[in-house]
Amino acid sequence: MLKQRKFRIEDKQVFHSKIKNKILLIRGHRVMLAPDLAEMYGVETKALNQAVRRNKERFPAEFMFRLAKEEKEEVVANCDHLRALKFTPYPPYAFTEHGALMLANVLNSKRAISVSIFLIRAFIKLRDLGYVHHVLSLKLDELEKHVKIHDKKIRLLFEAIRQLMKEPESPRNLI
Repeated sequence: MLKQRKFRIEDKQVFHSKIKNKILLIRGHRVMLAPDLAEMYGVETKALNQAVRRNKERFPAEFMFRLAKEEKEEVVANCDHLRALKFTPYPPYAFTEHGALMLANVLNSKRAISVSIFLIRAFIKLRDLGYVHHVLSLKLDELEKHVKIHDKKIRLLFEAIRQLMKEPESPRNLI
């Protein structure tokens, strides 16, 4: 039996904000790290890692990967809530949306089921935001073509908007 940790789901709004703040962009994937998932699922990180090792066949490379040393250092430097990782000898596992859902199946508790639903909803919201971003970019391109930009100030405005729309390059909190 996995050792349970205290972490209550107070209200859905607060819980969703906690999830969103722990979804990181690493190697071009939106992921959550094992310590954050363990906290949310109510188990110790060690117990979560053991459950993953016992069920390795359920976690292919596109579901989970271990951070490289440099990635771990960058995450520790950029994410205050992950400071304790600085002292762990092994880099943490990073779980994609599918890996986080698979954890619920491996842990197989009522809490794991309810947390996985919240996690999937958070990932869906992020995916929806990406789609909105894409549509906005297409509309901006269309507007740019129709406006026949002659004024330097308008051109600079379009360039500034495009800079704001670029994806972040380093792993950090998305929302």
